[in-house]
Amino acid sequence: MRPLFATVLLLLTPLSPGVATVTAAAETPPLYDDEAGGHANGDDPAIWVHPTRPGKSVVIATAKEGGLYAYSLSGAQLQHVPAQPPPGPGHEPGRLNNVDLVHRFRLSTGAKVDLAVASDRGRDHLRVYAVDPAKAAAGQPPLTDVTDPAVPFVFNSTQEEVDAAETVYGLAVHGTQVLVSRRHETRLGLLDLVAAPGGKVTYRKVRTLDLPSSFALPDGSTWAPCLEPGELPQAEGMVVDRGVLYAAQEDVGIWRLRADLTGRPVLMDRVKEYGRQDTYDPATEECVPGQDRGFGGEHLAADAEGLTVYETGRDSGYLLASSQGDDTFAVYDRAGRNTYLGQFRVGPGDRADGAEASDGAMATSAPLGHAYPEGLLVVHDGADSPPDGDREVTNFKFVDWRKVARSFK
Repeated sequence: MRPLFATVLLLLTPLSPGVATVTAAAETPPLYDDEAGGHANGDDPAIWVHPTRPGKSVVIATAKEGGLYAYSLSGAQLQHVPAQPPPGPGHEPGRLNNVDLVHRFRLSTGAKVDLAVASDRGRDHLRVYAVDPAKAAAGQPPLTDVTDPAVPFVFNSTQEEVDAAETVYGLAVHGTQVLVSRRHETRLGLLDLVAAPGGKVTYRKVRTLDLPSSFALPDGSTWAPCLEPGELPQAEGMVVDRGVLYAAQEDVGIWRLRADLTGRPVLMDRVKEYGRQDTYDPATEECVPGQDRGFGGEHLAADAEGLTVYETGRDSGYLLASSQGDDTFAVYDRAGRNTYLGQFRVGPGDRADGAEASDGAMATSAPLGHAYPEGLLVVHDGADSPPDGDREVTNFKFVDWRKVARSFK
C-alpha cells in the first residue's frame, strides 16, 4: 500500500506562498546542439521500469538530431543511439523528438519484449528499440533497434513532402497503438504497431483527427494563435491514461479526447495567452503581443508542453503539464474533470541546477530502489547550467517524487 501522503499530497495549497519549488536529485550529462556536440538537443524522456530489479531501471530520452540516449537512475549515460542519416543528398537526417514505452510486445519470433518507440520528425518515421532487461541490470547498453527497414512515412507520401518538415512530432503509447501529432499542423494520428519478419516492428495507420485551428470567443469574435505564415497550432506533449488521450496544443491548451480518436475533443484548460490577438512581424519573425482581453486560462503559460501521469491507484493520481512559458508544472486531478490542484517548479539545488523551458516530462509511481522509493519525475531542462558560451545546452533532471510530495501540505 502506498503511504498516505502520496495519495493526498497535492490536494491542498503549497506550504509557502506562490509556486512551490523542488530540486533534482540527479541530472544527466549536458547535451550540446552544435556540430561539436553532434547536434544533440534534449527533448522528451521515458522511464523504463525494470521488471525484477527496479533500481536498475532506465531513463530513455530523445535528443533530436543527436538521436536517443539511455541513462541509469544516477543520470550516468549507458548508451547513445545515433539518429538515422539522410536517405540521400539534400534530404533531412533523422531527428528523434518524443519517446514512449510499449510493454510485452510479441515479435514475429514469438519473443515478448518491451519497446521504446520514438517519433523521427526528420524522416517522418517511427523508430522502435527493444529494451533488454539483462543488459540494463548489468549496466550495459540496453537498446537494440528493431525498426523494420521498410517502415512507411507517417503523414507524408514522398520524400519531397518529408523535407518540407510537416512530419510526425509528438507521440504517446496506448497498449500496442501509438498516438502521434503532425508538426506545424493540428492533425493527430492513430497507428497500430505490427510485428514484421525477422523480429522487426512496423506500423500501419488507423485513422486521423484534426484539432481546431481557430476558436470562437465569448465576445462573438474568432481567434487563431499567432504563428509563422502557413503554420497551424501544433500539438506535441501527449499522454494516454485509461483510454483517454491528453494532448497539449502548444499555443492553445490541453485537450482531452478518446484515445481511439473518435468522439469530440474537449479543451480541458487554456493557456493564459488564449484569445490574445498577437500580430506576426515578418521583420523580426516574432509575434508582437496584443491586448489581453481576459479569455485565457490561469495555469499554463504558452507553450503548453510535456504531459505525464503519476498514478496512486486505479482512479487516483495526478496529471502534470509543463507550463513552458513560466518554467513551472501545473498539476491536475487524474480523475473526474481534471480539477487543477497546484503548481511547482524545479529549482536549483545542491545536486543540480533547475529546469527551464521544459519540453518533455515523465513520472512513475513505481518504487525504484532506495533512491526513489515513491517513484520518479524526469523533466527536460532546456537551459542547462553552467552555460558554455553561445552553445545551446540541454539535459534531463531527475526529481525524487517525495520532494514533490513535501512541497505541498
